[in-house]
Amino acid sequence: MKNNEKKSRPSISQSWDMIFSALNIGKKIKEDGYFAITTNDIKKYGGNVEPRSMTKWESSELLPKAFKDNNLNILPTSRGAYIISDFNLYEKIPDLTESVLEMQKIDVPNYQTISIDKITSESKAINVLLLTKILDYFLEEEDNVNTFNGIEGTGKFSFKIDRLSREPLFIDVNSAQCKIDVGLENENSIVIIEVKNVVHKDFHIRQLYYPYRSWGKKVTKPIRLLFIIYSNEIYRVFEYKFEDVGNYSSIKFVNGKNYSLQDTEINMEDLLNIYNETTIKYDDEEIKNHTTKIPFVQADSFDRLISLVENINEKPMTELEISELMLFETRQSNYYFNAGRYLGLLEKRAIDNSNKKNITKVYTTDFAKKILNLNYKERQLMYVKIILEHRIFNECFIESYKTGDLPDKEFVKNIMRELKVCSEKLISRRASSVIGWLKWIFNLTKL
Repeated sequence: MKNNEKKSRPSISQSWDMIFSALNIGKKIKEDGYFAITTNDIKKYGGNVEPRSMTKWESSELLPKAFKDNNLNILPTSRGAYIISDFNLYEKIPDLTESVLEMQKIDVPNYQTISIDKITSESKAINVLLLTKILDYFLEEEDNVNTFNGIEGTGKFSFKIDRLSREPLFIDVNSAQCKIDVGLENENSIVIIEVKNVVHKDFHIRQLYYPYRSWGKKVTKPIRLLFIIYSNEIYRVFEYKFEDVGNYSSIKFVNGKNYSLQDTEINMEDLLNIYNETTIKYDDEEIKNHTTKIPFVQADSFDRLISLVENINEKPMTELEISELMLFETRQSNYYFNAGRYLGLLEKRAIDNSNKKNITKVYTTDFAKKILNLNYKERQLMYVKIILEHRIFNECFIESYKTGDLPDKEFVKNIMRELKVCSEKLISRRASSVIGWLKWIFNLTKL
């Protein structure tokens, strides 16, 4: 009985559709400007789903349809209450080369228990971050001591937040939960840090704002706020500040820098050498691919594909687990899985579980494992090589190399038509992925 109930449980998006319909949320927000909802409401009208999984989306990409369609978001105001309105809760993460002028090579202390090719979780990324001098360099402060972290209550505070269609909304928070990955103290400041080991396009401002307001009442030193991403053996460190303490929407990017655990210097000559050494193996014609059933790529961010491959290499995952890790919708998980298959990096295998039912999980291929064991420069150039083995990327690469600019979308679409890589209705969307991967290749020379 329990298994049947579990199977019939609605998805998060379906649950929110049910809640919006039952409580007439869209209409009430138009009338009042916001809607207050409790965890009991979410359980009662959403099909008895877990409220926490229904309200925590660390990237805007995972917002349920009911929220996306109505430009709405949700914020916790206490441990059992939330508020919904048309406010923007997310901050775009700069591209790898945006706002960053140079890459600094960092030496990792020689410990037998630390291996830089095994930093595959947020906790491991934090351990190495604290072992190195990255934070000392970035903060321009020595003796940064890790003094606090974990889940805690926020206490009471109030703030205003901008909305899309009307005046700012004033919100009262009373003991909502917040999580702090790393809390430091040095002679001159308190430092609150959020760390991720998965690449997303944006992050939830709440992850910095709620701890900032909570600790702002407890300390007299100024508070500095860092958002850090670890992926592909690079730490990307971003500092933010709130220009108005009482305004959630006043977040401002202050500074950013990249720190590599290995030599990252790649130049145009390196890329051209790889091009000259690479033999085209695949035309990607859709009809020919019917036997392999590997569709042409529809995954714009190559950085995110690398992040996915690194995480799956540590732990094989189901499609649902990929969705939860990468904050993807299921359809998007399939796009990135197929992009990994397209390059020979990912595969699915059926495994037996304890209930003697087959479960399909995604694994890295033996070929992917060999690539991941290479040093940084060799690894990136191998990624370039397997991309350029596909004719569409090979031809677009040399055109970009000759002109000094990425090809425009029409140029890419025309080559895609010529090579018959996908149907006409999919060409525009998938041309964006071609351009995204080419951008990643040429950005390697800017790090």
